[in-house]
Amino acid sequence: MYTPIVATLAYVMSPCARKVLLVHRTKREDDQHFGKYNGLGGKLESHEDIVAGVKREVREEAGIECTELVLRGTINWPGFGKNGENWFGFIFRVDRFEGEPYAENPEGFLEWAEVGRILDLPLWEGDRHFLPLVFDDSAGQFHGVMPYEGEQFQGWWSTAL
Repeated sequence: MYTPIVATLAYVMSPCARKVLLVHRTKREDDQHFGKYNGLGGKLESHEDIVAGVKREVREEAGIECTELVLRGTINWPGFGKNGENWFGFIFRVDRFEGEPYAENPEGFLEWAEVGRILDLPLWEGDRHFLPLVFDDSAGQFHGVMPYEGEQFQGWWSTAL
């Protein structure tokens, strides 16, 4: 039986739409994501719909309120968890928000990165396959599978709508 952990991942755009807010995960050495840059997000709670979940995660991690969200796609991450758990993520782009983002949170420092340079940052190898789709509206909505074994990326395939 396939019972993934359901999660959200949000990429918050700057008002000029040339930068994206990322967390540089440097606070906990036992963090599976230690040293990497990532979007904001986390596990869906049992009482939440997916939009409420992504808004809560962004509020908790960055201190801002999402006012305009676009669902860019979904990703099935079999074997991605610390103990080989399967994850299923809803990937959002946040085009508008209210408030001023925190400078840091318990996972790391929040930084505005140039969209055109995001692939130069330390990322999960698999992120390099879907991140361009998050920022390219002409690519349509994507739905992909990205298996991992341990922390090793195994491949990527997707369908666009």
